[in-house]
Amino acid sequence: MRSDESVVREYILSINPGSTSTKVAVFKEEENILQKNLSHSAEEISKYENIIDQYEYRQNMILDWLKESGISTGSLAAVVGRGGLLKPMPGGTYIVTDAIIEDLRNAVQGEHASNLGAIIAKGIADTEGIPAYIVDSVATDELDDIARISGMPELKRPALGHALNIKAVGRRAAKDMGKEFDDVNFIIAHLGGGISVSPVRKGKIIDVNGANDAGPFSPERAGGLPVGDIVKMCFSGKFTQAEMRKKTVGSAGLVGYLGTNDARDVVKMIESGDEKAALIFDAMAYQIAKEIGAMATVINGKIDAVILTGGLAYSDLLCKKIIKRVEFIGPILIYPGEDEMKSLAEGALRALKGVEKAKIYEEEVE
Repeated sequence: MRSDESVVREYILSINPGSTSTKVAVFKEEENILQKNLSHSAEEISKYENIIDQYEYRQNMILDWLKESGISTGSLAAVVGRGGLLKPMPGGTYIVTDAIIEDLRNAVQGEHASNLGAIIAKGIADTEGIPAYIVDSVATDELDDIARISGMPELKRPALGHALNIKAVGRRAAKDMGKEFDDVNFIIAHLGGGISVSPVRKGKIIDVNGANDAGPFSPERAGGLPVGDIVKMCFSGKFTQAEMRKKTVGSAGLVGYLGTNDARDVVKMIESGDEKAALIFDAMAYQIAKEIGAMATVINGKIDAVILTGGLAYSDLLCKKIIKRVEFIGPILIYPGEDEMKSLAEGALRALKGVEKAKIYEEEVE
């Protein structure tokens, strides 16, 4: 039901569903008015057989939060959700269409909490007759054809990475440099629980290490591994498929070697004289730097800047170790953290203002 049209529609609602919480934020232009992390207990989540079944439960929590915060849905100009595991698609801001909803409900690339982002956004937006958007989905795929070749005909290299933050930081860096995002070349390293290193050419992510399967090891993920040894482990009879997946994503990286996924803890261990911690931290920085160097070849060394972003970019020690190895490639910029909520709102705002034409999913995917 439409609200009183006398209410000024001045806010953008951002929605980012995770496995045990839903992040929500309200923006006025680019200013964050309020933000909340709505937690979901394991007991509550376990009531639902599939992630998609949590739709009404999570949406009602968001609507209750808005009401408690004094924000009327009638004051919303748009709702934007985290893009889920859709079909491979170019980056950008998309209008949430029925085709998007159908593919998310059918889990075309798998089940993930982020699949609820677009569904909830459209559910709220439709009651007010306002647009619902997604921005730079995790399914963003702008790889050059040559980057898709894996070496095994049965497999293609995937494009899954941290597209939302990579693109958002790229736009901010270009603006800070007084340039247009579509006119510059960056190597952007998203350093978080998973690590994505991408050459971004004229605004397009033309390559990326699969953050779950390749590239540097991270706080929780193994990155690229010796294939032959992995094959032996898989067929040793000692591990189930689920156990092997956990060994590579979740229990690997810093967790596997040092028992923590927090770089701050590792730095404290190093400062206390722990030589193993120092070696492992050096190795992570080494692998990140090596991946940056490899990606620099993709755009023939024609690079306007190397950018470090994500939560690990708050670590001065890690950044210094990386910079020491890659500063010959180009200027180094650091944008620590990952402000997904603002990145979503910025994408919606670009579409509302006509700075960027919102794309139609059905016209962009095969």
